[in-house]
This record gives sequence, C-alpha cells and structure tokens, in this order.
Amino acid sequence: MAKRKIVWSNKAIKRLYGILEFYDQRNKSKTYFKKLQQLLQRQVKVLLKFPEIGLKTTEETTRGLIIEDYIIYYQITEDKIIIHTIWDCRQNPDNLTIQK
Repeated sequence: MAKRKIVWSNKAIKRLYGILEFYDQRNKSKTYFKKLQQLLQRQVKVLLKFPEIGLKTTEETTRGLIIEDYIIYYQITEDKIIIHTIWDCRQNPDNLTIQK
C-alpha cells in the first residue's frame, strides 16, 4: 500500500487561516498563533499513522479529530487523508458544513 498524504481542501485552508488570523489580531502577538499552528500540525501528522483515530460522524465517510477547542473533519481514502474543514467548537453549530 502506498503511503498516504494529507490534502487540505480550500475550505479547510481558508478556515485555518481565519482562525489563526483571528488570534493574531486579537492577541497582537504571534505567540498563541504559532502554538496553535504547531499543535494542529502535530495532530494532523498523527492521522498519517492512525487514520481511524477520529470519531465517526453522521456522514458515513467522514471522521472528526478533536484537538482542544477544534475539530478537524476529514475523509480517509486509499492514498490520502482529505481534510474538509476545521471547526472551532465555540461557534454556533448550526453554521457548520463539513464538505464542500
């Protein structure tokens, strides 16, 4: 089996940068920004070794990896792990859409 790779959807990248930018602006410092970015990167790498670690969701092919106040929603395929979105759990859940 070929080694899987992580693929971030455009939506996931947009949400990630939105979250990081929020903390950069709010805190007027890159300290938390960098800490959060490193935490997320480390946890996403764990998915490469243990892709089924995330919780099953109501979407049959989608799982959710909880990382502190965030959930990364992803899908496992034969050769990649597709990250569909990242969600800050402190937001209104009615606004959550996982795919596309």
